[in-house]
Amino acid sequence: MNYGLAGRVIAVTGGASGIGLAVAREALGQGARVALLDSSAQHIDAALTELKALPGAAVVAHAVDVRDPAACQAAVDAVERDFGPIEGLAACAGVSRPEPAEQMADETWDLVIDINLSGVFYSARAVGRHMLARGRGAIVTIASTDALGGHAGRTHYAASKHGVVGLTRSLAIEWGRRGVRVNAVAPGVVDTPLLRKVAPPEHVQNAMVDRVPMGRFSRADEQAHATLFLLSDGASYINGTALAVDGGLTAGYFTRWNGADLGSKAMLERGVYGPPDSAPAV
Repeated sequence: MNYGLAGRVIAVTGGASGIGLAVAREALGQGARVALLDSSAQHIDAALTELKALPGAAVVAHAVDVRDPAACQAAVDAVERDFGPIEGLAACAGVSRPEPAEQMADETWDLVIDINLSGVFYSARAVGRHMLARGRGAIVTIASTDALGGHAGRTHYAASKHGVVGLTRSLAIEWGRRGVRVNAVAPGVVDTPLLRKVAPPEHVQNAMVDRVPMGRFSRADEQAHATLFLLSDGASYINGTALAVDGGLTAGYFTRWNGADLGSKAMLERGVYGPPDSAPAV
């Protein structure tokens, strides 16, 4: 699938790991030029080793803490000066630190809000200033399905991601007529080794995957492809949207067992659905 991004400079915050790294990898595969912006020098080194091994890869990296507005602007200015005009930004930097609300430390709240929300604003503003001066560009923020509802133990995370969607839509309104589109991707659960490590297997199967109509988690590259589409000219009239890339997780309210209607006695008696424990393990 060709998104027409060859030769364009795509900046990716949080680009040295997770969805950000997947965006960088897929963008390079499209022939784009990629600027990684990440706070972890260790992750940057590992990412550069991987990405520079790709055929024809043009990639640079800057260590930057998105919580620091001056550092964001300086890094973006350096990319523009030394690497070329940024035509797309994927704002992927984010963290999650689950804690019960009544026990949450102020520092934990501040960390998640500062990175997930303020960091998105600072990076979008830094890139947006250059895009607006040229009258073109596209920005994609990474929200979450937690931007569409609440999540126990993650009041700070859900609040930050709701804020990201509000920020995205407000920037889209301000900047759309000036040639800069701003959209969000709202991922469902992305399958990673870390997820498998921290989530009990029975919860993964019986709660998390159980509620996804497609019956599986997302891969990071699937989130990357949605992001690259929104950065591309193929999305030239899409502005201010929050695209849920969640396998149907947020499509309904009583979804269980990958969309089976286990609440209907008539359906069960007709044998339309088998028992939940007959579902394949994921």
